[in-house]
Amino acid sequence: MNRYPWWKYLIMVVVLAVGVVYALPNLYGESPSVQISSTGSSKVDDALLRKGEQILAAAGYRPDSADFNGTTVNYRFSNTNVQLKARDVLAHALNPDPADPKYVVAVNLLSRSPAWLTALGANPMYLGLDLRGGVHFLLQVDMQAAVHKKLDSIAGELRRELRDKDARYTKLDRVGDHIEGVFVDAAALDQARQLIARQHPDLQLAPQPPAGPNSLSASLTAAAVKQEEDYAIKQNIQTLHNRINELGVAEPIIQQQGSDRVVVELPGIQDVARAKDILGRTASLEVRMVDDSAAAQAALAGQGPLPPGDQIFPDRSGGKLAVKRDVLLTGDNLTDAQPGFDQQTNEPAVFLTLDSKGARIFQEVTRDNVGKRTAMILFDRGRGEIITAPVIRSEIAGGRVQISGNMTVQEANDTALLLRAGALAAPMTIIEERTVGPSLGQQNISQGFHSVTWGFVAIVVFMSVYYMFFGVVSSIALAVNLLLLVAVLSMLQATLTLPGIAAMALALGMAIDSNVLINERIREELRNGASPQNAIFHGYERAWATIFDSNVTTLIAGVALLIFGSGAVRGFAVVHVLGILTSMFSAVFFSRGIINLWYGRRRRLHSISIGQVWKPEAAPATALPGQTAADATRPAKPLAAPTPRSTKPRRRLH
Repeated sequence: MNRYPWWKYLIMVVVLAVGVVYALPNLYGESPSVQISSTGSSKVDDALLRKGEQILAAAGYRPDSADFNGTTVNYRFSNTNVQLKARDVLAHALNPDPADPKYVVAVNLLSRSPAWLTALGANPMYLGLDLRGGVHFLLQVDMQAAVHKKLDSIAGELRRELRDKDARYTKLDRVGDHIEGVFVDAAALDQARQLIARQHPDLQLAPQPPAGPNSLSASLTAAAVKQEEDYAIKQNIQTLHNRINELGVAEPIIQQQGSDRVVVELPGIQDVARAKDILGRTASLEVRMVDDSAAAQAALAGQGPLPPGDQIFPDRSGGKLAVKRDVLLTGDNLTDAQPGFDQQTNEPAVFLTLDSKGARIFQEVTRDNVGKRTAMILFDRGRGEIITAPVIRSEIAGGRVQISGNMTVQEANDTALLLRAGALAAPMTIIEERTVGPSLGQQNISQGFHSVTWGFVAIVVFMSVYYMFFGVVSSIALAVNLLLLVAVLSMLQATLTLPGIAAMALALGMAIDSNVLINERIREELRNGASPQNAIFHGYERAWATIFDSNVTTLIAGVALLIFGSGAVRGFAVVHVLGILTSMFSAVFFSRGIINLWYGRRRRLHSISIGQVWKPEAAPATALPGQTAADATRPAKPLAAPTPRSTKPRRRLH
C-alpha cells in the first residue's frame, strides 16, 4: 500500500543530486576581481595575461589567482581596496591614451567555485543592485519621435520621386502623424497615389482629402508603426550596449521593459553623473572612400608617409585601413538598415535606405568609383571605427544600398544593428534612477540570509515538537525545497534581489503548509479508527486535492505578478512562482517517499510517531429513575448464566 516503485526513488536521488550540484556554487562566495576585455581593436590572449601580471608586480600588487577564459583576462584579489587600486594601475598602463582606449578594464565579482563545478555549467546566482550595489536607470523611449522621423524620411523620398516624374505639388510635408500633400492638378494627384501604392506599402491613404479635391493625407499603417517602434527600442538597446563599455562594467543589465521602456543596471558604478553622460551621448556615422593606393598601403605597413588627405582608422577585424578625409555621407542621411539575403547569391546581406539627398549623392559617388571601396565609419567621442568597407560593383540609384560578401547571418544582423546604432533612434528620458552603495548591499545580504535561516530554524523546531517523526520528515522536505529553489535559480542564472529573498522566506512558510495539511489529515484518519497504514495512505491521497487547489490559485497570482509586474515586483514573482513549483514536489512526492521508506515495509504497524492524536471524549451517561449519578457511571454487573439442569435420573423412594 505505502510503497514506492524503484523508479520513483531513482527520481528522488537524481533530483537531489542535481540540486546539490547546482546549488553548491552559491556556498563558495565571490572574490573581487579585475576583468580585462577588448574594445575590438586589440587582442586578448595569454600574452596579455602575463603582461598584466608584470604590471601588477611592478606596482606591488599580487593577485590571488589569474586566468584567461578565452575572451577575458581575470585577476582575483583578497579585498575590494586592492581590487580598485589594481584596476587603476592596469587601466593606466594598458590605456595610455584615455581618448583611445584599447582595453576595457572593469571591476567584477567572480565565483570561487572549483573548476569541476564550472565545467558542469554550475554557476552561482547573479545578485541584483540592492544586494551588490550600483546604479539603476529606467529610461522612457519617445516612440512618437521615432514615427515622426520615419515619416520625415518618407516625405523626402516622395518629393524626390515626384520631381523625377514631373508631378508638381505646392505642399508635401509631415503634419503631425500624417503626410499631407497638395497638388496642382488631378493628374499629379493620381501619380502620387500610384507612387504611394507601388513604392511605399507602409503608407495608407486617408479616405477624405484634408484640403480640397487635389490633396491627400497618408499615415503609417498599424503594422508599420509597430515595426518602427520595435526597431527604435532595439537600436537604442544596442547603442546603450556599445556605450556602456566605457564605464568599465563587467556585467551590465540592459533589457526592454514593456513596449517603450529600457532598464539599465550598472553594478559597481557609483558615479551617476558620468553614467548619465555616457547614456545620453550621441554618435555619428560617416561614409568615406578607402585609399587602396600603393602609397597608402606602404604607410599602413610603416614603410612610408601617409598620403596627404588620408586618415587611418581601425576596422572590426583588428586591422587598419587608410581612408580619405572627405565625408561623402553622414548618419543623418541613413534612414534604415536591415539584414536580409542577396536575391542572386542567397548570401547574407545588409540593406541600407538613404534619404533623398543621400540617395542622390550616393548615386554620383558609385557612378564615379566603380571597383573601389567605400568605408562606413562609426564615430563616438572623436574615435572612429570602420564597421564595413564593401567594394562598389555598379552605380547604385534609388537610395537603397546593399552590403554583402563573406558575412554570416549573425554578422549581417550585427552590422545592421551597428549601422543603426550610430545614434539613438529615438530620444530617451530618465524617469527613474537610484543608487545603492556596496556597504548597504552587503548589509541587505546579511539581513536577508539571517531572516531565511532563522525562519527555517523556527519552522523545524515547531514541526519536530508538534508532529514528532512526521515533523522531522516535513523539515527534511522543507530543506529539499530550499535546496531545489536555489538550484533552479542558479540553473536559470536568475538575478536574486532583496524582494527575491523575501519571496524565498515566504516560500518556506507556504511549503510547510502542505505538510501540515498532510499530517493533520493522517491524524484525522487515525481518530476515525483507521489503521496506521491506511491512515498514511488516505492522508496523502485526500490532502493532495486541497494542496493542489491552494497552490494553483497562488500560482495564478504569482504568474500575474510576473507578467504585469516590473522591477522589484517582478523579482519577487520569479522566486515566488519557482518556490510554489518546488514546494509541490518536495512536500508531497519527496516527503511521502521518506515515509514509505520508513513505514511502508512494515507488515504489522501498530502505531506511528505523529504526535498526540486528540480523540473526542465519550458522551456522559444518563441516570435511570431510581439511580444516582454514581450508579449510572458504575459499570453494570454481568448477568449470571442460568445453571443447567442435571440430566441424571432422580432416585425414587419406595
